[in-house]
Amino acid sequence: MPQTRFQSVVFTLMMVFCMVYCMTICTISLNASSLTYAAFGLAIHGMWVEYAIAFCLVFFWITRFALHLSRKVSKDAFPAFTMLCTQFFTVCMVVPAITLFATFLHNRFSSQWLVQWIELAAKCFPMSLCLQVFLVGPVVRFCFRSMFMREPAMGKVAAAEMED
Repeated sequence: MPQTRFQSVVFTLMMVFCMVYCMTICTISLNASSLTYAAFGLAIHGMWVEYAIAFCLVFFWITRFALHLSRKVSKDAFPAFTMLCTQFFTVCMVVPAITLFATFLHNRFSSQWLVQWIELAAKCFPMSLCLQVFLVGPVVRFCFRSMFMREPAMGKVAAAEMED
């Protein structure tokens, strides 16, 4: 979707923000055993370190690798399938990396870090994939297209007719 470097930065900023915010709410809710209104405020307050790390990972490394893998898997497939493959591979790479970072950030290094990381990744992966495929991905793509949509061909014809 993004055509320029600037558009890639904007798209990645939007996608990563929405995913990190939603997953922070999810993690807070899992830890509290319930979703409360307070989770929304706590998430916006505590998500910024993960957001910065996730943005750097996704923008500089993961997107290229996910696109490469999805193109290998989805040769001669429908564009929608290629997009789903890209989303899947992105989630498969982001979740382990960010949950590992979050495990060390929030729990410090302990003798239980490995099981804490595996537990957090296992809890976050299904929600991340569902959010990416069914909610955040489509909403961010819609917003991005709305922001960077070029003038449609019908608009040019209608504008020409108005001048006559």
